[in-house]
Amino acid sequence: MTTDTAARTRAVVEEFLAARLAGDTRRMVEIFADDVDWLLAENPAVPWIRPRSTGAECAAQSAELAEHTVAEDARASVDAFLVDGADAVLTGHLSGRVRATGKTFDGPFALRLTVENGRITRHHLYENSLSIAAACTPTAGTPTA
Repeated sequence: MTTDTAARTRAVVEEFLAARLAGDTRRMVEIFADDVDWLLAENPAVPWIRPRSTGAECAAQSAELAEHTVAEDARASVDAFLVDGADAVLTGHLSGRVRATGKTFDGPFALRLTVENGRITRHHLYENSLSIAAACTPTAGTPTA
């Protein structure tokens, strides 16, 4: 049973990653459960980081991130993709450029997802929030968009 659960978890996470990469918000809404245990450290300087709890709110985070960053400068790589039953953990590195300030951010990340009944019920992201906040904070005298 655990092997079947792990295989289903891996398949849902892979589908989520493909939808996220494609910017397919509609599909992400379907993949997220109606209620999601969302954890991403609140960061008032970062417009796309805020509390979320519904599948639609969680799926919208991807579009909000794209709205505030330069697509050509966005990078994410996965170093490890571990699955244990209903839980998956991805680790890797991400970087990008904030559109309004022109500043860059980068650092490691860890993403913990839980899949129940074919949908993501937990999304906990741990990232270099200090680097992201600094990239979103305008330098004195620099105009913002």
